[in-house]
Amino acid sequence: MKTKTYVWSVIVTLAVAGLSALLSMGNMDIYGSIEKPAFAPPSILFPIVWGILYILMGISVANVIIKAREKGVYALSCIRIYALQLIVNFFWSIIFFNLRAFLFSFIWLVLLWVLIIVMIKCFSKISSFAAYINIPYLLWVTFAAALNFMIFRLN
Repeated sequence: MKTKTYVWSVIVTLAVAGLSALLSMGNMDIYGSIEKPAFAPPSILFPIVWGILYILMGISVANVIIKAREKGVYALSCIRIYALQLIVNFFWSIIFFNLRAFLFSFIWLVLLWVLIIVMIKCFSKISSFAAYINIPYLLWVTFAAALNFMIFRLN
């Protein structure tokens, strides 16, 4: 049962990420043509980092589900926060790449950042492991927001 929970959680999380990438794929070449700050990483780095982060997200929510069952605690509110942040994450690339709304996509990332913090706090009540493995996600979104803001300023 535990293995199935981990596998399905990772699959669903990666599927959401994949659909978002698929919907914005035709416009991702914009990254090569816009002005970027000196700290902007090469585009090849993004799918690698995001792939790792999505796997960690899937593992973390599965861990929360399993630990909540074991402890007999209610985790639905944490799972809803997880789902909400995943939905907000889903739309960021569409807003940034398809709509090229750089200021709005920055504001959207700030919303995502807040949701990640709320999710980490909620997860920490059930599983410190699930909370901690989302720290890289929070740090990456912090970096992405700084990059997004500078792209807005430069373009």
